[in-house]
Amino acid sequence: MALSPSKTDELLVEQHDRIAVITLNRPERLNAISRDMLDELSAKMVEANKDPDIRCIILTGAGRGFCSGLDLIDTGNNMEARKGNNRPRALFDLRDAPINVMWSIDTPVICAVNGAAAGYGMDITLLCDMRIASENAKMAAVTAKRNVVPESGGTWLLPRLIGWAKAAEIYYRARTLNAEECLEMGLVNTIVPADELMDTAMQWATEIAENAPMAVQTTKRMMRMGLEESYDTAVDHLMVHLAGMFQSEDFEEGVKAFLEKRKPDFTGR
Repeated sequence: MALSPSKTDELLVEQHDRIAVITLNRPERLNAISRDMLDELSAKMVEANKDPDIRCIILTGAGRGFCSGLDLIDTGNNMEARKGNNRPRALFDLRDAPINVMWSIDTPVICAVNGAAAGYGMDITLLCDMRIASENAKMAAVTAKRNVVPESGGTWLLPRLIGWAKAAEIYYRARTLNAEECLEMGLVNTIVPADELMDTAMQWATEIAENAPMAVQTTKRMMRMGLEESYDTAVDHLMVHLAGMFQSEDFEEGVKAFLEKRKPDFTGR
């Protein structure tokens, strides 16, 4: 299978063997998220997750910024258009929003943070499994300066990543963190020179893609579910998954490759 082309030029999709690269592409607006980008980002994440040939996703931004958040100009225009609309309100539903789609998929996502990530953009980075930061990367938790909140999962994610006190410091003070500060707090996995960012992300993604996809994806799912499970429940779920994996072709291949002292060739079956 091959990923279908993006329906908007504001989101670019490329496939490199078993790796999908999704690029936010509004560099003139520091990749502020438009409605079209929201819809297509969700669609492409779901498509990549369903494709058995895709074993890792890289998310990055075009130009000098990763994502400056939701497009406030676009939001303002939509608000004007809705004035005087007396239709009943629809039920609040975020099931298809990128923030929920990214949380629920099992395919690993690496964020190649090429520049500033602010507001919604920062939340998107936190939803990724790993973050590789360019030396130019920044995380801007500036919602308190706009009289809004980190509505896209940030208040749930950040305390779990770095602890309550540090998360409170960042949000309440509306801090902007440079790459070194992000690394020190554990918000990013590593920092690389700007011209090495995508090469490093591709290297990590390739290493992931070479491993057994069932094992990687099950590990991600169990880590995600384990945040809300007791220890006993988590171990029980793991054993259920493991019993099925013992019957797979990839388990046989892994054992044979070990005994034959060679690199395994996993098929996902």
